[in-house]
Amino acid sequence: MIDDPAPENGSIAAPKPRSYAEAGVSIAAGNALVRAIAPLARATRRPGADAELGGFGAFFDPKAAGYADPLLVAATDGVGTKLKLAIDTGRHDSIGQDLVAMCVNDLLVQGAEPLFFLDYFACGRLDPEIAQSVVAGIARACTAAGCALIGGETAEMPGLYAPGDYDLAGFAVGAVERGQQLTGDRIRPGDRIVGLLSSGAHSNGYSLIRRLVDLSDAGLVDRLLEPTRLYVKPLLPLIRAGDIHALAHITGGGLLENVPRVLRQGARARIDAGSWAIPELFAFLQRQGGIAPAEMLRTFNCGIGMVAIVAADRAASVIGALEAAGEGAVLIGTIGEGRKGIEISVPPGTLGALAPEIATHDG
Repeated sequence: MIDDPAPENGSIAAPKPRSYAEAGVSIAAGNALVRAIAPLARATRRPGADAELGGFGAFFDPKAAGYADPLLVAATDGVGTKLKLAIDTGRHDSIGQDLVAMCVNDLLVQGAEPLFFLDYFACGRLDPEIAQSVVAGIARACTAAGCALIGGETAEMPGLYAPGDYDLAGFAVGAVERGQQLTGDRIRPGDRIVGLLSSGAHSNGYSLIRRLVDLSDAGLVDRLLEPTRLYVKPLLPLIRAGDIHALAHITGGGLLENVPRVLRQGARARIDAGSWAIPELFAFLQRQGGIAPAEMLRTFNCGIGMVAIVAADRAASVIGALEAAGEGAVLIGTIGEGRKGIEISVPPGTLGALAPEIATHDG
């Protein structure tokens, strides 16, 4: 028999929890949340998925989605410390789109159509209202991206997270017909680089942003919480038409580090940072921190959220199609021969440059 230890200094020992709820985990609250978000998931249904929640797993039928010989593509991501900004300001309705966009935009870079999405929501103590607001944003973004929210996990872990904090992770699976995936092999010297405009800082650089900005400025917070843009519906038809040679999602690492990831050996990207209007948000952040142009291009998207590499004779029509779909798109550079990597010319007055600069990254 193991005796309970005697309390020290004659103090009265705290009563031991007799249930999971007394230990800080409410199974009832979790079940209520599942019931509340089930209609949100059902609203994301698409061919191949019924989007019912509550089971141990969820099925998806690629044949029902119209695929004959698909390759599956998977991606996972979070939203970084932008999540802390949402928590600190009590604004949870848009962070779900950031989560979905960071995953499905990555699938798109491989030429894949997003098929389904799962989320992971972890907290110290479940606040059903906050969780439902987050998942509602996830569901809206799934609908906008054409993928089904088919499941997820809510984890209540007292003592692991500070009061009021929560964490998010997303998992997406897409498909592309065998032989139609984007690998960068079609890139040729003379190809044009088209930049798709971002909706702001998207979900990168927020550890630096939060040290530079005044969170009492509601207008600035609005701009910083603008959700990551979803590029699926405008780009997928162009991918399937064969108009896209390669795509690069401009996330952590900015233009400098993400564009080289999709280049083949012997291809060098040359971009002119003066070819698009740098949004004032990035100019403001540069001034606040006195950040060097190359560091700006390595930390933030600087106004370009996705890069498309296309044949020279298709660039104008691709830009026209993107603009017709509601996207801002601009010609920002070309592909040349040379060491695999990127050169970005920065004219004076752009991103704080006092004289012409060239930022480079070999990948």
